[in-house]
Amino acid sequence: MKQPKTKGVLKIKAGLTVVGLIELAKFNRKARNAKKAQETTLRAILTESQNTVFGKEHDFASILQAQTTEDLYKLYDEKVKIAQYDDLKPYIERHKNGEANVLFPGKPIMYATTSGTTNTPKWIPITKKYYKEVFSKMNQVWFYLAQKFRPHVFDGSTVSIVGKAVEGAAPDGTLYGSISGMSQRDIPKFMYPIYSAPHDIFMIGNYKARYYAIMRIAIAQNVTWVITANASTLIEMQNNANEYYDEYITDIENGTISDKFDISPDIRAALLAGIKPNPERAQELRDLRTKYGTVLPKHYWPNLQVITVWMCGNNNVYLQKVKDSFPQNTLFFEFSYFASECKTGMVLDPRTKDTVLAANKMFFEFIKEEELGTANPKIYQTHELEIGQRYDVVVTTPSGLYRYNMNDIVKVVGKYKDFPKIQFIQKANGIISLTGEKLSERQFIDAVHAAEKEAKINVRFFVGFGDVDASLYDFYYEFPENVKVSKEEAENFTRLVDENLKKINPEYLDKRASNRVKNPRTHFLPKQSFETFKARCIDLGYREGQFKLTLLMQDEKRHAMFKALEKELE
Repeated sequence: MKQPKTKGVLKIKAGLTVVGLIELAKFNRKARNAKKAQETTLRAILTESQNTVFGKEHDFASILQAQTTEDLYKLYDEKVKIAQYDDLKPYIERHKNGEANVLFPGKPIMYATTSGTTNTPKWIPITKKYYKEVFSKMNQVWFYLAQKFRPHVFDGSTVSIVGKAVEGAAPDGTLYGSISGMSQRDIPKFMYPIYSAPHDIFMIGNYKARYYAIMRIAIAQNVTWVITANASTLIEMQNNANEYYDEYITDIENGTISDKFDISPDIRAALLAGIKPNPERAQELRDLRTKYGTVLPKHYWPNLQVITVWMCGNNNVYLQKVKDSFPQNTLFFEFSYFASECKTGMVLDPRTKDTVLAANKMFFEFIKEEELGTANPKIYQTHELEIGQRYDVVVTTPSGLYRYNMNDIVKVVGKYKDFPKIQFIQKANGIISLTGEKLSERQFIDAVHAAEKEAKINVRFFVGFGDVDASLYDFYYEFPENVKVSKEEAENFTRLVDENLKKINPEYLDKRASNRVKNPRTHFLPKQSFETFKARCIDLGYREGQFKLTLLMQDEKRHAMFKALEKELE
């Protein structure tokens, strides 16, 4: 397609370059000394909050009397215990009900809600300082780096998949929603032209309708950047394109959005305000289908420059399934390791997956993976981390999370000046131990991939569940539609996975040899099982932007959903 440039692209590039370079220069100065940066950061957070309810209860004032870095950390460790969400929840509830100065001075500007691994949503307070000094500043560097490595990234439109900026309000009226949605909603006006659609599009409630609207608008444009946290969303976008390609063509030709989809009149009007009939583009799309049959992103977005997405952990499984659908020269830019609770750092070299810890913004502590669950694990400071080691991450943020356990396992892969570079590996709870085998999600993924090579069978999607009552694992597979896999072949595939797990995990080998862990069971899944599962979860209230699926679980609610999918084959 033709390459019309985004309106005001030179102004956008210049503005983002200036603010990005300024913030990166500040970061580089701090990155020369991790130990000093961390002490300064912790003292600043504690000083600001020493007169709050939490600060007084935990004697921040006396902690700040420490004369050395070591004494500061020692006192902080003694007076503030490592916390899970439920430990901080009573303080957050006081904020939600209108009380100020509980965890931090004043009240939050919003709450980021996330389903996490708990039965009820977590409400993560977001302070003005955190939003402006952490989230927004890091985004400035991110925008700058994208155009540094791909100078034409702003020559076209950007498709950004985020959550709703506003989903509701706390009892005191403070809004809650998606911080990424809020960030996109609040971008400077000079950046409005880069986005393919207005933020109203993310307010569409129906899952299918929302994706249809996103893709119907985007596929009409010269898209040069796609931003979405979950790699599974890239699969969902392409599935939507496959299913509704004819509807796209009709809508693009007529300047409409199909009435087949449940979109409220006000949102529909907001979207249509930016749409005009485009018969030329409609014909281009017809020609692409004639030429290729199945039309892929590399066909309808040939000028795509960057895809920003999570590539670490189990997201890489989904990314590999769709990566070849995009133009060969597309830069896959790791989104960085972050969560609603904490934006931990930035990927400063998009050619890697390495997140550089923002040790000048948050205070970090670490527990070695092998010490998790022990009575008194050793706490490591940022400057003490060893390259090659894996750690659980504990954060203290300007938003009132004090020694908050992220329950995430990261691997230290190097250094940027004196700041550690890390990669997300898996959730700390992505480990199942039916009888002490401590089988991890990563081990399961590796075992399946090894079995694929041995059996010469690719698996489109897979997931495993530990059944503690039966003392065995249930392995579910979705095989490609064009590959006929018999029950016997699938059972053999499971046998290969089982044998590979024995090689990978000595404890699993021991438990299987003694029959304490019995033979795993094999299950078939219908086509597009992951997409169906994800859609059903979203319908139940999960947030799309934060949807995460651990590929090895001990979760009866989710297991029941996959059992139901299996029955649909019968």
